[in-house]
Amino acid sequence: MSRLGIFVDRKTMSNAEQLTALIRCRDVAENMGHNAEFLFPVDINRIPHMDALFIRTRTDPMNIAYVAAQMAAFHGIPVIDDPGSIRVCSDKINMYSHLIKKQVSIPRTVFLSKHDLTEKCVTRLFDTLGTPLILKEPSTSFSLRVEKVCDMDTFFHVARRFIKLSDWIVVQQYVESTYDWRIGVLGGRLLYVCKYTIPQETFKIQASVNGHIVYCGVQSVPEHDVPPHVIALGIDAANAIGNGLYGVDIKNSNGDACVIEVNDNPSIESGEDNCYPEVFGQIVTHLLKA
Repeated sequence: MSRLGIFVDRKTMSNAEQLTALIRCRDVAENMGHNAEFLFPVDINRIPHMDALFIRTRTDPMNIAYVAAQMAAFHGIPVIDDPGSIRVCSDKINMYSHLIKKQVSIPRTVFLSKHDLTEKCVTRLFDTLGTPLILKEPSTSFSLRVEKVCDMDTFFHVARRFIKLSDWIVVQQYVESTYDWRIGVLGGRLLYVCKYTIPQETFKIQASVNGHIVYCGVQSVPEHDVPPHVIALGIDAANAIGNGLYGVDIKNSNGDACVIEVNDNPSIESGEDNCYPEVFGQIVTHLLKA
């Protein structure tokens, strides 16, 4: 019997949807004949005694989950998410550089340093990338520090705020759409597909509007109802990062698909897997085979 550790924290377990998904994952592993147990940060020293580790909490390098991933990798224990994927996906400069290197389609993208924040440079960006522009602070997650700007003054206001947090910022062409495709990929193969419908109040899948958080709608979509080039692009994007578990966000505007983000710790608790009941079984198998 193999031992699967599911690394969580109290915030993860306090969310009803996430808790339900975690219990389902544990039950799937145990029905497959394995022993699955939840590990909290206080249990981190038990990781070397596991046969595999599945991290289900925030995974940026400043979080304890990254230490857990590093510990598993050091002891040769298969882990999702692996430290390399966490490092790449937590830094959008790094992530987009990987996609560009592998010639994966993304919106037209420019990286700016504080020395580039000149009127001449910004004017050229509006001329070449169009209006509006999307500005991103590289360490952002959950759509935080992602802003749409339509004029020079707003651009400088947002950019100067972001540049205090990072040496670089990302500037991208705006791609309009009412939904994003989310392509779940595991080990270079399709895991699930869903649509994230963008709330009317914003252009992001999650945003604060008038002091209230609004979330995207989630619709699980069968593979046969998804444009094949969207699936292929999602797999290519995931392979540009690594061989783990990824959620690739894609916009398919007028048939021209482009990758918006690659997430190393995709959510699987809001109905993303409704059309794909074997998701957790495939993850458990992938980890314990490794």
